[in-house]
Amino acid sequence: MSDRTKKIFFALTIIVPFLLYCFYYYGMMIKNAPYRYSDFQSMSLEYGPVDSLVNKYNSKTGDYQYVDRRDSLVKMHLRLTSDDLLYLHRKAADLGFWDFPTKELADTSKGGKNKSIRYIIEFKYKQKSKRVVFDSEYVGDIRLIDANKTLIKEIKQSLLTAEERLKK
Repeated sequence: MSDRTKKIFFALTIIVPFLLYCFYYYGMMIKNAPYRYSDFQSMSLEYGPVDSLVNKYNSKTGDYQYVDRRDSLVKMHLRLTSDDLLYLHRKAADLGFWDFPTKELADTSKGGKNKSIRYIIEFKYKQKSKRVVFDSEYVGDIRLIDANKTLIKEIKQSLLTAEERLKK
């Protein structure tokens, strides 16, 4: 067997089947991905003291209410653009939101008054949805806490940007 024949034989028996399998395997994974942006329906965020979640946003209805610095409740109709929602979807995927536990609550057994801020983040898709309840005083894996805080910060920043666009 010549050197060239060996290379062709190697390519046909090893490399080509491997590439075909990779295309098939990853194609099926992408096709069956549970959280695809093409299936995205809405995103919502609620936060505030544990006993009253006054600050709320729902991308499906566009309802947005929050308590401003003067302790007055501000209600408005605010729509995020599809680019904003795509950015938040990708940010959630980058941070591993789909693998977060559903409840990340602070320990209230110590008897002290809980001054924790509770966040409820929900992404809804056609087939599935993911809802995470996160307390700011949650004690757990630091990477998980940082990922939650980063996602919350990104959502709030997107809302602030959309509010500024609305005022212009």
